[in-house]
Amino acid sequence: MDYSDVPRRDILCIDNRSFFASVECVKRGLDPLTTFLVVMSHADRPGGLVLAATPKMKEIFKIKTGSRRFELPDDPRIWIVPPRMKLYLKVNQMIQQIFLRYVPPKFLRPFSIDECFLDVTGSHALFGSTQEIATRIQRDILEELRLHVTIGIGDNLLLAKLALDNAAKKSDNGLAEWRYENIQETVWQIPKLTDFVGIGERMARRLYGLNIYSIFELSQASPNLLKYKLGVMGTELFYHAHGMDFSRIDEKYVPSEKSFGKSQILERDYDNPSEVAIVIREMTEEIAMRLREAYLDTASVYLSVGYSKYSVLKGFRKHLKIQPTNSSRTLVDNILTIFWEHVTEEPIRSLSISCGTLTPKKGLQLNLFEPPEKSLQQQQLDRTIDQIRKRYGFQAMMHASSLAEGATGLKRSSYVGGHQG
Repeated sequence: MDYSDVPRRDILCIDNRSFFASVECVKRGLDPLTTFLVVMSHADRPGGLVLAATPKMKEIFKIKTGSRRFELPDDPRIWIVPPRMKLYLKVNQMIQQIFLRYVPPKFLRPFSIDECFLDVTGSHALFGSTQEIATRIQRDILEELRLHVTIGIGDNLLLAKLALDNAAKKSDNGLAEWRYENIQETVWQIPKLTDFVGIGERMARRLYGLNIYSIFELSQASPNLLKYKLGVMGTELFYHAHGMDFSRIDEKYVPSEKSFGKSQILERDYDNPSEVAIVIREMTEEIAMRLREAYLDTASVYLSVGYSKYSVLKGFRKHLKIQPTNSSRTLVDNILTIFWEHVTEEPIRSLSISCGTLTPKKGLQLNLFEPPEKSLQQQQLDRTIDQIRKRYGFQAMMHASSLAEGATGLKRSSYVGGHQG
């Protein structure tokens, strides 16, 4: 592959190491690198979920994000603390302010609450080489917030991310630099397909079907074969296997198709489908409110239901095409129609709802089966409820069913990112 004409930038991909757990350690005056601490949701239950664990928890006890309460050993050294999402968001803003000392806002792109990309190509005259800038950022965050960060450096966003995930997190100084010149020694040596950005288990299985079992084999495959078997994604993977990525931080990406959705893992197995219907109503109304805020209609709704881990069935995912709408009542009716048509007697543990085929709101869609005045009143009612909820919170106006057994909306209205604030 000839890289002589390929654009090059100096990109940093920065990860806040064990972010939630590290913040909790610092707030308690503890060292994040030596303390045994986990941030856990619903720690009073055997199925309580670990949201973050310190490096020592991962190293000694093999406890990581996604572990359960019953997997924790009975060790007095272990701190178990509840999540505080508002605190983590506040600290995240403080970290981003440090980033903005080195780059203007357009060259900063948050990837998640604990990862961020920076383009420092234009910052060398003020702050030195790319390595020097990365080291200064590490030092600033450590001295001011007592948090440790690891940084991947690359010629583009892809290489910086790969360097972070596959090398920087394992290095002594928390830094790794992958450039076009050392693709053979870096990218092609990634041991598993699933360790590569954009390749999940499903895509890996498709590549196995083409007798491709490593990133090196992917890089040597026929581009025409990959495109024929995998479509546009195949061509993209071929170039990614050579470390090539032409996206830029300062270019705003606007997807041609997107969806609004919401998912929830229930706190227990629900044996009564009527209780699940209440939760579906609550979730759908939140999505409908977001659609109205964005002045969008949806023409397709999706419902995924996951059964208990003790069930012999996995669950189902169904969708329904509808007339474009953002009406809470209409969306609830359609999604509940899917639910009642396909639900079985199996206990339910998870729900996911999404609305796709989005189009700009052009006007009120009248219903042939009800007077226009009633449709208009429903639209005005939705808007009034939205205004009340925006000002006083979602819990300010809810259906009486949200007080019934099994409802989760009232409790979750105080959550941030699905967890305790």
